[in-house]
Amino acid sequence: MADDPTTKARPSLSRQLLPAVHGLLARPLSSYYLLIASCGLLLLIGLAMVFSATSVKAYAENRNSFSEISSQAVYALLGLVAFWICQRLPAVSLRVLGRFVLGAAIILLTLLAVLNALASADVLIRDALGKASLGPIGARLNWLYFGSFSVQPGELAKLGMVLWGAEVIARKGPALGHWRELAMPLFPAVGLLFVLVGYNDLGTMLVLLALIVGLLWAAGVRMRVFGALGVLGLAGVGLLIAAASRGAGSGAVGEENYRWRRLTGFLEPLENCDTSTEAGRWCYQLIQGRSAIFEGGWFGVGLGKSALKWGWVPEADNDFIFAILAEELGVVGCCVVLVLLSVLAYTGFRIARRVGDPFRCLAATAITTWLVAQAMINMGGVVGLLPITGLPLPFISAGGSALVVTMAAIGMLASFARAEPDAARALNARPTPRWVRLVWAPLPPLPPARRPGEQRPPAQKKSGRTPAATGEKRY
Repeated sequence: MADDPTTKARPSLSRQLLPAVHGLLARPLSSYYLLIASCGLLLLIGLAMVFSATSVKAYAENRNSFSEISSQAVYALLGLVAFWICQRLPAVSLRVLGRFVLGAAIILLTLLAVLNALASADVLIRDALGKASLGPIGARLNWLYFGSFSVQPGELAKLGMVLWGAEVIARKGPALGHWRELAMPLFPAVGLLFVLVGYNDLGTMLVLLALIVGLLWAAGVRMRVFGALGVLGLAGVGLLIAAASRGAGSGAVGEENYRWRRLTGFLEPLENCDTSTEAGRWCYQLIQGRSAIFEGGWFGVGLGKSALKWGWVPEADNDFIFAILAEELGVVGCCVVLVLLSVLAYTGFRIARRVGDPFRCLAATAITTWLVAQAMINMGGVVGLLPITGLPLPFISAGGSALVVTMAAIGMLASFARAEPDAARALNARPTPRWVRLVWAPLPPLPPARRPGEQRPPAQKKSGRTPAATGEKRY
């Protein structure tokens, strides 16, 4: 019997989709569009979740459900302005700007540390909200206040370390192979931030360490150097935990160290936690977060219909907003956020691998490592896989400083994506109208002409870790 043509096996769905996906990713501006799409969707989800998590509390306190989301919307607009500015800045300007951003962050961190120290010594009196003020300047935990304006200097330190660290490593180039060149001036600056940030905010310090690891990894530093730095980092974190005496940071239970409680509390079985005691208070936030995740199930209870946001989950709009998202949108909603963050991570590392300039490669790797590490630490703390550190979830959590700085970093990534060799050639081949370039972004500079037979920039010839400092050898 002859074979019926209709019964022949058809190509599988994966064989049909993979060429289409490969074709889309091969387009010159794929990195740029992936970045804009993933970050835009995350920002919209974040605004929706902040409104859902704060509307009840805002109405109870201010008789206005929109009081909190209006502030977050203003911060989102400021973040878009920061995105627009950073997308327009050339790499030369970013390299110069880094030292000033890091210097401003160090000054603000020093001022914050001094005010907190004076409050601990009872020189300054804290008000009912825990803010110690010296004239119009005040400090509370990790926030610095100038009148009604507040800022988190630790967020600014992340951006400053990205720009300054990438500039230093790119400038040193082959000299980075010598230990002395690696240590100066990078290590003194890292040590200063370790003290200024880590004493009050261990979570931000861990993100800074991850950011620095990303910089050194992209520069091609040898594994033995990573081993030595890992030992020093673990020793420093241990000292910071030991130095958190009674009353430091967010408080203490009796004479016991609050950081040690947080780091070990997630290992304690939840059924052994008695939230009516002071010792069990450290489990309360994790228990309520787990309850919210359990209530959400696969598809959630519906956007805005969370019950545990009514004063049960502490920091429901900030540190634990992922738990409210899980309750209202379920596992499906959590997977959507994880997929968008994964697309952001893939795009950031793709930009770092494809862009030709060493500074852009290092900065893109550091920004992506920072955002991925912060998201992992936040979500890991909510689900109980990691200790709770109080870090916000990028794009999703409420907060002004974090959102504006994150959007500025995404603006830099967008600028780097447009500077990819293929993207720059495509944009210059068919330039947009002048008014579009004035309103949105200028044309990137053309890369050097390809040599005959060359298919892609030298930085792409190796997969994985590319020595961004030289493009030739590892140190």
